[in-house]
Amino acid sequence: MLYDLMRTLMFKLDAEKAHHLGLQGLNLLEMSGLSSLIYPKAPATPVKVMGLNFPNAVGLAAGLDKNGDYIEALAGLGFGFVEIGTVTPRPQDGNPKPRLFRIEEAEAIINRMGFNNLGVDHLIEQVKVAQTNAVLGINIGKNFDTPVEKAVDDYLIGLNKVYAHADYVTINISSPNTPGLRSLQFGDSLNDLLQQLKEAQAKLQQQHQRYVPMAVKVAPDLEGDEVEQLAQSFAQFEIDAIITTNTTMSREGVENMKNGDEAGGLSGRPVMEKSTEIVRQFKAVLPESLPIIAAGGIMSADDAQQKLDAGASLVQIYSGFIYKGPALINEIVKTIK
Repeated sequence: MLYDLMRTLMFKLDAEKAHHLGLQGLNLLEMSGLSSLIYPKAPATPVKVMGLNFPNAVGLAAGLDKNGDYIEALAGLGFGFVEIGTVTPRPQDGNPKPRLFRIEEAEAIINRMGFNNLGVDHLIEQVKVAQTNAVLGINIGKNFDTPVEKAVDDYLIGLNKVYAHADYVTINISSPNTPGLRSLQFGDSLNDLLQQLKEAQAKLQQQHQRYVPMAVKVAPDLEGDEVEQLAQSFAQFEIDAIITTNTTMSREGVENMKNGDEAGGLSGRPVMEKSTEIVRQFKAVLPESLPIIAAGGIMSADDAQQKLDAGASLVQIYSGFIYKGPALINEIVKTIK
């Protein structure tokens, strides 16, 4: 009830302004000690994935807290893991505003943010001071002005810098809002990227005496043969997990709706079916030892259960968190099998 009122008020504001105000509000609640009273956590339901012990299977997808400024506030809501970023080696402003749009009747969001962030060094400083028991993922990407053929250089910078501060690292090669980025999902470009990242991961493991798993986030806009090719590469280079999926370029489900024709990636309820089908396809062709983290359109506990039934080991929410509020975390944790 409280969140419904807050959402009604926040949805009267520009989406990006509401985004920042909402995070600041959560931070105030956490600092005041009221967060756990207003949003009590569900009982612990631990699960082990990628060799990591997660307090529960429900995580926050990357994109909400790009700079790691609100780690404790978000973890305090009961997430089993929090993924921050996408962060790039250098700070960048992202795409011109407006760049974030709600489609309320479809419980959807379109964004073309473009990896706006304060850079990896700022994020690391924030992680250093955060105190939380939640598993922390750090999502890394390339700067918009780094040529695609040199993208691996940016990913190596990001991996080397965040390795000591992350529980796992996500390689984001599937955002539709950085020109050319999705081309890294295929063929020699993908294999070269994965080979260099795995070599760097092995060196970092020796240096830090600690193994940090590496996940790759993929798009939902994949054909059957592309899923198989990706799966072969992920198995060949022993990637630790895949995250399915990022936002979609499709506009199915939002046709003729306000903001439905805005450029950018679509998330929320309309992507649920497509994203779940990609989970199912990957599960059929991946080695049993390679886990799937499912994101995309989870608006209820039943949606989360569908992802798990399709083959996921963990789930992440973002748009569902915006539309349903923190109570969705508790609902999913209590309900999923």
